[in-house]
Amino acid sequence: MPKNHIITGLDIGTGSIKILVANLESGEEKLEVLSLVRENSFGVRRGVVVNVEGVSNILQNSLSRIKEDVGFKINSVYVNVDGSHLFSLPSRGTIAVSRADQKISEEDINRVLQAAQTISLPSNKEIFDVFPREFIIDGQKGIKEVLGLQGVRLEAEVLVLGGFAPYLKNLSRAVTDSELQILDIVPSPIAAARAVLTPRQKEIGVALLDIGAGTTGLAVFEEGDLVYFTVLPIGSINITHDVAIGLKLDTEVAERIKIEYGSCLSGGEKKTRLRSKEKIEIEGEAPLVFSRKALNEIIEIRTSEIFSEVQKELKKISREKLLPAGIVLTGGGAKLPGIVELAKRELKLPCKIGKPQGFQDLEEDLSFSTVCGLVLAGVDLIEESQPVISEFGKGISSKIKRVFKIFLP
Repeated sequence: MPKNHIITGLDIGTGSIKILVANLESGEEKLEVLSLVRENSFGVRRGVVVNVEGVSNILQNSLSRIKEDVGFKINSVYVNVDGSHLFSLPSRGTIAVSRADQKISEEDINRVLQAAQTISLPSNKEIFDVFPREFIIDGQKGIKEVLGLQGVRLEAEVLVLGGFAPYLKNLSRAVTDSELQILDIVPSPIAAARAVLTPRQKEIGVALLDIGAGTTGLAVFEEGDLVYFTVLPIGSINITHDVAIGLKLDTEVAERIKIEYGSCLSGGEKKTRLRSKEKIEIEGEAPLVFSRKALNEIIEIRTSEIFSEVQKELKKISREKLLPAGIVLTGGGAKLPGIVELAKRELKLPCKIGKPQGFQDLEEDLSFSTVCGLVLAGVDLIEESQPVISEFGKGISSKIKRVFKIFLP
């Protein structure tokens, strides 16, 4: 592998669009951040690109700023995909091993994974990725690495990811219209998981909850594999809107008040109860006076609703109260004080904040988890020595990566 690699992650979110350019140098544990640009988003609704031209314009402006920072043009990116149109489905593929000596080849692995994607879907839905979970050779289950093993019948248990084709095409157009090549796409919560989860957490069972502005993504891992994935159409912007309505404020003011004075706990500990009785007064052209308790009650109700929806998803896969590593919260919406305590109360599981790892000076800002994970996905692909599965525990790099036709211009 060459000594240096420039890797760029592009996070197109509801609230902001972020581009992170990093340098990977052999032997270094942390990536060197060359440039980081964050712009207010326009043309993205609940994680979905609805205005291709608006997003493309923002990208072009951001890329111009980056070129000034680093002195060269960015040509390719690892990009996220988001929105409640995304879905995951378990599937199985079966083939006969092709070689006369019955040794399983790379071609066999490719064929069985392709067979696992042959499922009936509506014409406007597309599969864009596949996560292998296990292989089965002649009925023997639980095999993670099959290359070179002998058998007659090869099966693969996988989780396929897909989405609404027109939304996927919008994402592709917005990026390619900015003269960028898409190297790979990764759903936002899976990218965030790459940045904040440890291999041990994925092994024993964990759920990553990525709370963004317009969406909340859930990714569940067990035995190192992705076992479930979904995106809910609710996020921190819904909390802001509730604050704006409840306190009769402009949304920009409501967002600032939420961040500066808000908490997910309207009562509870003695210290919290004392603070909740405070009256907050903000000076300005039109002075604002409001009760901290009223503010926190609004925030707590909406955040509890998010956790309630997450609990429903965990019940679908029989994982409620059954994840030893618990829930890891990340994303810009996870910055609210008291959110860990509320999550523990609502989800009845261990809960903690997950910070992006591997990037100096970025580890304290939860809103960078997805874009950091996209860069790390690029690192995984660079370090992958073969195009076929070799290590399931890596998550994103533990599957054949490809950009499907729906992402090509």
